[in-house]
Order: sequence, then C-alpha cells, then structure tokens
Amino acid sequence: MNPLAQSPLDNPLLDLSDLPRFDAITPESVGPAMELLLTEASQALEAVCADSFPAEWNAMASRLDVATERLGRAWGAISHLNSVADTPELRAAYNAALPKVTEFWTRLGADERLYAKYKAMDITVLTPEQQQAHRNAMRGFVLGGAELQGQAKERFAAIQERQAELGQKFSENALDATDAFVMYVPRSELEGVPEDVLQATAAAARADGRDGHKLTLKMPCYLPVMQFAHDAGVRQRMYRAYVTRASNQAEGDATQFDNAATMTELLSLKHEEALLLGYRHFADVSLVPKMADSPEQVVSFLRDLAAKARPYAEKDLADMRAYAASELGLTDPQPWDWAYIGEKLKEARYAFSEQEVKPYFTAPKVLSGLFQIIETLFEVAIRPDQAPVWHPGVEFYRIERSTAQGPQLVGQFYLDPGARKGKRGGAWMDDVRGRWLRPDDGRLQTPVAHLVCNFSEGVELDGVRKPPLLTHDDVITLFHEFGHGLHHMLTQVNERDVAGISGVEWDAVELPSQFMENFCWEWDVLRHMTAHVDTGEPLPRALYDKMLAARNFQSGLQTLRQVEFALFDMLLHSQTEAVVSEEALLALQARVREEVAVILPPAYSRTSHTFSHIFAGGYSAGYYSYKWAEVLSADAYAAFEEAGQHTGRGPLDVETGRRYRHAILEAGGSRPAMESFKAFRGREPSIDALLRHQGMA
Repeated sequence: MNPLAQSPLDNPLLDLSDLPRFDAITPESVGPAMELLLTEASQALEAVCADSFPAEWNAMASRLDVATERLGRAWGAISHLNSVADTPELRAAYNAALPKVTEFWTRLGADERLYAKYKAMDITVLTPEQQQAHRNAMRGFVLGGAELQGQAKERFAAIQERQAELGQKFSENALDATDAFVMYVPRSELEGVPEDVLQATAAAARADGRDGHKLTLKMPCYLPVMQFAHDAGVRQRMYRAYVTRASNQAEGDATQFDNAATMTELLSLKHEEALLLGYRHFADVSLVPKMADSPEQVVSFLRDLAAKARPYAEKDLADMRAYAASELGLTDPQPWDWAYIGEKLKEARYAFSEQEVKPYFTAPKVLSGLFQIIETLFEVAIRPDQAPVWHPGVEFYRIERSTAQGPQLVGQFYLDPGARKGKRGGAWMDDVRGRWLRPDDGRLQTPVAHLVCNFSEGVELDGVRKPPLLTHDDVITLFHEFGHGLHHMLTQVNERDVAGISGVEWDAVELPSQFMENFCWEWDVLRHMTAHVDTGEPLPRALYDKMLAARNFQSGLQTLRQVEFALFDMLLHSQTEAVVSEEALLALQARVREEVAVILPPAYSRTSHTFSHIFAGGYSAGYYSYKWAEVLSADAYAAFEEAGQHTGRGPLDVETGRRYRHAILEAGGSRPAMESFKAFRGREPSIDALLRHQGMA
C-alpha cells in the first residue's frame, strides 16, 4: 500500500483528532505515518515560503504550524513509547525514522526563506503573546543556522542529524546496561533490607524460575540495598555494577554498552556547531535562550554555592566517619559504605528510618493528598478520565475549573508511576500537546501531559494485593513532576509556542517543580496524605517531627554533589578546544571533584557515562538550572510561608496560590521568567530562602 494514501483509520499515528491511540500504535505504524506527516510538513513549508504567500502570523500558522504540530504530536507519541515501553522492534522503527525527522526540523529552523518571512512580518499588529513567540522564533532561526550559507549550512544540518543519533544511542546504552545486570542472592545476604523490597525481589526471582532474590540496578531495588543491606559484599557488587554502567569498566559482556565514544563525538560536534554559529564554545550557545548571562556567571554562582556548602559537607563527612568507627566498626569506609553509614547515622540521630516512614506513604493515599493540595491551592478539580494507554499501570485524569456554565476542561494528564524493564530510569514530564487557540478551526485545544516516575510496584502477600509503598523521596519526586505538569496544564496562554512550559527559559523551567517539593515537608499536608498500609493510621506527629529534624541531614553533601555535576557540565561545554578523548573527559571530572567534592569515588567509577541529562536530555551546559531554579522556587515558596504566618492557616493560602497561579503558571512562556517572578514577589529573587530551607543560613 502507498503510505501516502493511508487514512487515519488505517494508522493510529495519523489519527490526531484527539488523544494518542497508544493501545493501537505498533512499530509498523511508525514508518508510514512519519513519511506522510513529513511530506505534509514539507509541502506546508514550501507553500508559506512562496513569494505570493503573505508574511502574516495567522496565515502562516494556519498552514505551517498546523502541519508541524501534527508531525510533532505523532513523533512525540513514538518517542514516548520508546522511553516507557521499549522493544527491539519499536527501537528499530524509531531509529529508522529519527534521521528523517531530525533532518526536517533542522531544515525548517535553518530555512532562510522562512526566516525572511518572519523578518518581514509587521509585529505591531501581533498580540503580546505572539510578539514573544516571534522574538523566540527569530532567536531560534539564528541558533538554528538560518544565517549560514553553503557548506557551513550543510555541515550544520549534518551535525544536528548525527547528534540526534548519538543522543538516542547514549540513552539506549544506558538503558541496556542497566537492564543487563541481574544478581540472584539468598535471603541470608539481604539482612536489613526492608520487607517490601524483599517481597518484590523474591517475586521477581520466582517469575524467572529462580530461588532467592533477584537484584537489579533499577532504583526501587538498588537504593534500598545500598542503604540497608548489612552485607558489605552485596553492597560492593551492586555499587561497582552501578557506577560502571555503560563503560569499559563494566563486567563481562556489559562493556558492549560503553558510551565513551558516543560522548566524545557528541562533545566534538557540539563544539563544532558553536564555532559555525560564531561562538567560543557550546556553553555560549546553550545560554543564549536562558536567564543566566554567561558561562562565567554560572561558574561563579556554582563556586560561591560550593563555598557556602563546603563547611556543612565537611561536618557531614566527619560525623559519618566518627559514627562508622565507633558504632559500625568501619574505620576505613569504602564508597559502597557511605549510603549505609548515612542511613544508620540518620536512624541513630533522629530515631527513625526510611523503612519506618515508608508504610505510611501508600501510593493511592499520597496521590489523593497531592490532588487535594492542587485543588485547594489552584482552585481546580481533578477527576479520573478515560484514554488509551500503553501499560495497565497507567492512569489518566482531567483537570477542571468551575464556571457559571459548569465544569470547564483545563487540561489532562497520564500518570505512569511504576519501574519496569524496557522503561528508562528517572522521572520526567513531557507534553502530549500544548494549549493553543488553533488557527485552522478557531477551536481552543487544551493541554495534555505525561507524568512519568519509576516507583516500586505493589506486591501480593498471602493472597492480598498491597498497594505500592513510596519513600519520602519518591513523594518529593512525584510532587516535583506534578509541578512541571501544572506549569504545562494550568496555562491560560493561547499561543502554542509560549503556552505552558513552551518558551520558558530552561534555567527557570524548574521553578514550579521545585516549588511543589516544599509541600512534602508541611504537617498540614502530610497528615492528609498518609495512611499505614496495614492499619490505615495517618503518619504520627512524633515521626513527622523526626523527619523534619532530619530534613537537612547531609544537605551540605547533597548540595556539593549537585554543584559537582553542574560545574562538570558547564566546564565540559566551556572548553575552547573540544574534549575529544575519554581521558580528557575523566581528567576534567577528576579536577572538578578535587575542587568540590569531599567524598571521592574510586578510579573505576564512570558516572559520566550515564549522565543522560547532558548527553541525551537537553541539559548540555544547563544542568546548573536545578540549583539556579532552587533559588527562585525557595523564594517563591517563602511567600506562602509568610502568608501562612500572617493568617495562621499554614502554607495552603488560597489568595497567595491565586497570585502564584496568575503570575507564574498561567503566564507560561509568554514573557521573560524574571518578569513573571517579579510580578509574583514584587522584587528580584534572593538566595536567602534557599540557604534557610537547606539549613545553611
């Protein structure tokens, strides 16, 4: 069959009338759908670039943006499945289409005819939202190579295509290396490990037809083993496997997933891209659309933060060394001991452990509590909804606002909480579609989001299905991703390119996510979102008080760890000569660690080889954004603390929530992030709240 003749009913990826038909998409759908949508988008590009086509915003949007949005939504569905339901067949289909999709977007962004149309527009007749989108587009054309000519333009396009291939290869290697490691151990080697983890690992072993317990490098298994297993031998084997993933230091066949060559080629290409665009290095390119002014400013910010945190980190380390020697008989702690020592010290100092807290955080109760906060603070309602999904564990919801005419749909979201084989690690929010007053039919398109985590699954015990249990860190992660989701879904901007998270500076986009994390430490919040898995009792106040006392436990060490990642990233992309060897990359990482870290890893550690944020996740020369945005988010949350103190009602102050919603969430990317922040706080941000929240004031 000619793929261009396919109707939407034949191919689920071509049915863009509503939500993606995830249950019907197959690897065989990918090639024909992409061929048709790329043809449509290319035809639209040629049409608007014709001399006779008016250089008018709405006319061009009706023809070109509609076609590219169709392409983007279909490719987004494929990319999403590639991340959460990876199979060899889907991977092959994705990789076959990736160069063609990359080539189109590169060609679009570098088309000098299209650039000329945008230059010719009369921006005085545009709305403020459209003017912001136009400014972003003009900047994007320059960064996309539209001003390059001849061989330089051809080379720029080739670089973009190769970078897309390498980013995908990096992700595949990281996932495959993580999935490749399996270790079966008897119960006797897992003394100290929480009961729910023992149940899950035993069930996994049984599913493989094996005795004992199946250990993997997925976070719901790896982290509790490192924190709680008394057996140092088990911890050592797990640690070594984890920090050597996707490197030549991995054991056995796992060296086939070595990311070294992929990383160095990516770095070389990014450097060449920067030079073609007339910049010193890629960090300069990365910061053009961000809040920060220069790499030097970011490096100064990070080093200043490191200097403030270092005394606290050194004390954290001294406390652990002393405790390990006096209480655990560890006079020479090894890298695989620190998580264990830290957990034991926290238990001793604050008389509680994560193991004690976890049974109170059942996933359904936590979700219900989170929804209640969102509904209270932002004056919306969250309801279960129906949509095709890619896995039985995925849930779908709608967000509504009450109006005089009845409930009004604001946005919808998929929630995929569980860790499983074929799903990449970590947690993230992605958009399915953005809010848009569509130029083709005048209809208001509401936003839809993916919220993805990697929590442990529930287990069946004595014939009873127990709900998944979350650590408090898991709860914080869930709130974080929902913050991103709210930024995307609560927007009231009608211009797609600056609605929600679109157009928001990369180093400000973490503000709403990190802002939401603060509620995970409020008693009036936690008591309504906890119920013991066996008794149904809420979290006891005494246990909460211990958690709160331990909130900033090792905050110095944690801050230095994040600064280390961010400084390594910024310096790596700030070299005036490209980093072209693994040795040079590792040498830079070692120098950063010598400068910043107080705990140094062993020589075989290769954590950079799975640093997906900067090699495959769009955070190249941008990882500092997490710390930068923490300043913004802590200061924003301080407004709720101040209001709560004034009213005596705690942080769930509806009036402050309304101001925050209007100034930050609803404004999206329609204006610079600093303007939105000042609209909410009445001033520029201060670092004071961050240092206070982290116990480093």
